[in-house]
Amino acid sequence: SLYVSEYFSQSAQKLSFYSWYGNAKLFHFHVPEDTVLLRWLLQASRGKGPECTSMEITVHFRHGAPPVINPLGTRFPANATVRPSYNISITLSSAVQNTTSVNITTPAAGDWFIAAHLPEAASRIEVKGFSTPCPYMFQADMFVLRLTDMPVLEPGVPMPHTIVSPAKPLHVKVFVPKHAAGMRFQLSSCVTSEQRACTVQVLLGSITLPQSFQRSLTCTGSSNCSLALDSPPWEKWLQIMVESLSTANASVSVEMLASFTVCRPGSTSSFLNFISLNQSQAGARPGAAGSSAPAAGEAPHNTSGQRSSCLQSQPVVREDLDVVSVRYRLLNGPSVPVNSLSPTLLLLNLNTGTDSGGSLVVDLLLNKTSVSLANATVAACVSAASPVLSLSATRNCSTAFSQGYPLSVSTSSVEAMLLVLYPQTDDWFLSLQLLCPKGQGECASAEAKVTVFAYLTPCFNDCGPYGQCSLLRRHGYLYAGCSCKAGWGGWSCTDDTKAQTVGTQNLATLLLTLSNLMFLPAIAVTVYRFYLVEASVYTYTMFFSTFYHACDQPGVAVMCIMDYDTLQYCDFLGSVVSIWVTILCMARLKKILKYVLFVLGTLLIAMSLQLDRRGVWNMMGPCLFALLIMVTAWVHHGAKRRHCYPSSWKRWVFYLLPGITLAFIAISVYAFMETNENYYYTHSIWHVLVACSVAFLLPPRDKHKKPWAWSQKLTCRYQICQNDREELYAVT
Repeated sequence: SLYVSEYFSQSAQKLSFYSWYGNAKLFHFHVPEDTVLLRWLLQASRGKGPECTSMEITVHFRHGAPPVINPLGTRFPANATVRPSYNISITLSSAVQNTTSVNITTPAAGDWFIAAHLPEAASRIEVKGFSTPCPYMFQADMFVLRLTDMPVLEPGVPMPHTIVSPAKPLHVKVFVPKHAAGMRFQLSSCVTSEQRACTVQVLLGSITLPQSFQRSLTCTGSSNCSLALDSPPWEKWLQIMVESLSTANASVSVEMLASFTVCRPGSTSSFLNFISLNQSQAGARPGAAGSSAPAAGEAPHNTSGQRSSCLQSQPVVREDLDVVSVRYRLLNGPSVPVNSLSPTLLLLNLNTGTDSGGSLVVDLLLNKTSVSLANATVAACVSAASPVLSLSATRNCSTAFSQGYPLSVSTSSVEAMLLVLYPQTDDWFLSLQLLCPKGQGECASAEAKVTVFAYLTPCFNDCGPYGQCSLLRRHGYLYAGCSCKAGWGGWSCTDDTKAQTVGTQNLATLLLTLSNLMFLPAIAVTVYRFYLVEASVYTYTMFFSTFYHACDQPGVAVMCIMDYDTLQYCDFLGSVVSIWVTILCMARLKKILKYVLFVLGTLLIAMSLQLDRRGVWNMMGPCLFALLIMVTAWVHHGAKRRHCYPSSWKRWVFYLLPGITLAFIAISVYAFMETNENYYYTHSIWHVLVACSVAFLLPPRDKHKKPWAWSQKLTCRYQICQNDREELYAVT
């Protein structure tokens, strides 16, 4: 045999602490056919700074679709069947780098996904730039060993093979045809090269994660050894590995035989299906005559064909609506006939490779009037790769290599829904059959009508009223996830364990909006002291901060007067400009210089906020530069007066020190105390403290000016005169 090794690598990604699925970093690989060995090489590393501590990285694996994970232990939506993902943990302690490998023999071909993330995210809100987060990097590489000339086992033809040694197992493959109801594998004539009885182990199927349904068979001696499989995967290569369990280094000869039981499907006429499809697309035309298409809700079928076939196939049209959004439409109407003799089969095509990033929803609704037996039940099973062709109350909706999802409807429970999160890339089948408690003979002539709604959606129920559906991307692969708010959690934001009540949401909105009214005293002080430009800036900040927080709320108490991004930008701009003009006003500069700095600083702040809205230096930079100007101006005033500036101790004790204290408390609350849980009242405290500090820090008006004196000087009607007298100080 000729083995070929292939190596696939993807760029490293920076890991994030987990709060929703978007924090998990996804890696997407494709395993080629005839792969006998798969090895993942997982490399995790961290930075070398003092902020880097020991960390545990969780890595999830899945075949066919992204892994469904639940690190936070939240509840999944109702009717969602979730199977735990396969995962491992990588610990970064004293070592800066950790390399781990995961080996899988005879892996399933197709798409494989890896998702990696850090532990749960802390609730404290970090201000960007105040602290340097430690970078944790993760990279996944894939090494495959592929057999280029794997022998093909032809159905119904005995084929002799030789196992060279126990260290070199034999790999063969057989193609499973469509409509295969069962498969029988037989191994015989097992002898060693020394003409002794041998013991071999046969593994049928490939390994898939998180669950693997690989079938094992141990054969001893030369007698026949067989294994029967129900519903093998249709139109796929089935890999078979035979290895010798003998301790001696001798070759083993075996003979293998694979046979299939094929089901003959009964379906509606292709010609009638074609006419029905054309009519549904073109719509009913007035005055159309001679139509041979059946009426809506009326499935054309051959009764004799139903009785002799093992399944009834209903035609389904796949209609692509958008990215990860598909609707399945039945040509013969939304209702399908279901009987007890053979299952009714619907094909749900999800094998494009781009459908596994959403949620598959199957909804069944029983028409009560169509069931003649009150105690009859319609059993259904949703499965991938192959359908379940024999439904009963005792079977658990399983096929040869997978576990399906069972459903049932009856006259007492007429509706059933199934939600499959991230369905694997494959052909999916919906099987329906009528069951009677006293056996199939009781309802041999009965028939039920079941309305089927099936569709693929990016996020189930659009994440509800307390979530946002986000479309995520890894290279060219798209998948969706829900980002929850207002304390709600879970895959589709349906877990209300920590949810905020409506009263709490209203309280949060009122606190965050009405706390901005504390700017009114500061505005009144600035107007009284004739600082009209500063008053207009504070009014601008109060207005946009109020309506930004009214629009920023996560719950139902939300009001947006304009685009959210515009409100956020205006709020951030007003906040930083307010600090800028307040400190420059305290510097007591000449008016022309002060207003030039007002305009120039505002333009530079607007530019920096456009570059990085949440950067800490967008606020700290203007503050420090304004403080430098203020200190320089105060030193200049003090040198001219030969006295400390401001000279009045009352100014320091009753105004400056309280204002500075309030400002420092506000910065401490903003930078170190805000969390996701207490944000609505800690940020409201920030609003109050900043507004109060402004009222204390603003300097008094010029002593020679009377408030509102400018209006009295307009009586001359020729010019407005202003007397700028220099202050005289006595030097003793």
